[in-house]
Amino acid sequence: MFDRDIWQEIFHSIKSNKLRTFLTGFSVGWGIFILVMLLASVNGMQNGFYSQFNDDATNSIFIRTGVTSKAYAGFEKERKIQLKNNDVAYIKKSFKKDYEYISARMYRNTSASYKGETGSYQVQAVHPDHQIIEKTIITAGRFINSNDILSGSKVAVIGRKVAEDLFKENSPIGEFVIFNKLPFKVIGIFTDEGDDNAERKIYAPITTYQKIYSNTDNIDGIVLTYNPTYNLTKALEFSTRLENILKRRHKISPEDQSGIRIWNYAEAFSDISSFTSVLSWIGIAVGILILIAGIVGIGNIMVFIIKERTKEIGIRKALGAVPSQIMKLVLLESVFITTLSGFIGLFFATSILALVGPAIQSPAFTNPSVSFTIVLTATIILIVAGLLAGLIPAMKAANIKPIVALRDDK
Repeated sequence: MFDRDIWQEIFHSIKSNKLRTFLTGFSVGWGIFILVMLLASVNGMQNGFYSQFNDDATNSIFIRTGVTSKAYAGFEKERKIQLKNNDVAYIKKSFKKDYEYISARMYRNTSASYKGETGSYQVQAVHPDHQIIEKTIITAGRFINSNDILSGSKVAVIGRKVAEDLFKENSPIGEFVIFNKLPFKVIGIFTDEGDDNAERKIYAPITTYQKIYSNTDNIDGIVLTYNPTYNLTKALEFSTRLENILKRRHKISPEDQSGIRIWNYAEAFSDISSFTSVLSWIGIAVGILILIAGIVGIGNIMVFIIKERTKEIGIRKALGAVPSQIMKLVLLESVFITTLSGFIGLFFATSILALVGPAIQSPAFTNPSVSFTIVLTATIILIVAGLLAGLIPAMKAANIKPIVALRDDK
């Protein structure tokens, strides 16, 4: 493998065919470059898709209601479905092993004021679990707790933008803000990985808002997370069971898609995975086709070189060189050219991605990059490609008969 004479011959052969070696090596390097860049682009698209869900737990399920589109069980169509507190209690009781966290939601708009500063914001009345489901980051104070729920306290957790609007640079913790003429004590400030609009919200205990609105037990929606140990199949099966049972509870036709709407992040991630998998295979196919062109080119070079060195090979065999030695010389030269060219293409691709990738941040395309696995796979592909490119020429060289080679005048 590290025979000095063999490597001297390899370098002499490359030096004698500079242009041909460069052009063929370029096609191999270009093939690897395109392959890595395409796979990085697919990864960037996947990162972009996933980044849009960063502000929620990735195992979230959202339950909302609408108006029925079919008559069912004696009820007419166009009936508005209303979720209630007991729906949350029923899910907790019936799906103990399936769910992780759960919270009801009420949505209300409020006009908030503090010492002359005013603003209009959306209030989400929720349970304590909502903090984990929504991935709400508390930067000061605390989030709503179980005592707030039990007592129906008039407390609020405000977003960073709300704090800036109403309190400027002062601390809002412990201060009272007027929401629609009712005083609420600020107990926390939060940030959100979503956009600025996510930080213009206010969280309050759901029991407090239910008391304010005529002691109702109505809720506008339910959000929960499924068991994190569930795979895609189990996650989708759980949301299907959940939908079927809620439809039965509210007398909705099983075929009605409007009365109860359940959206599972697992389904979105499944669609994204399928889409990016197809793109990855397309990228791999394109890169391999370009690489094959380079392999054929290297194979042609080796055939040409062997033809030029037919007499030399014949002399070697006449002096006692065995076929395996001849094959080793040809294969090493082929693998060297292929691997060196490919590594140059790989180096340029990874360097560009390292410099430019982190700066690319958009909803559809974020930080295109390649993993160590892809780099390792590309390296293995290069070595195998070199072996394939030199295999036929090596076999041809090994089969040259000394007597025929010595008669060759070319």
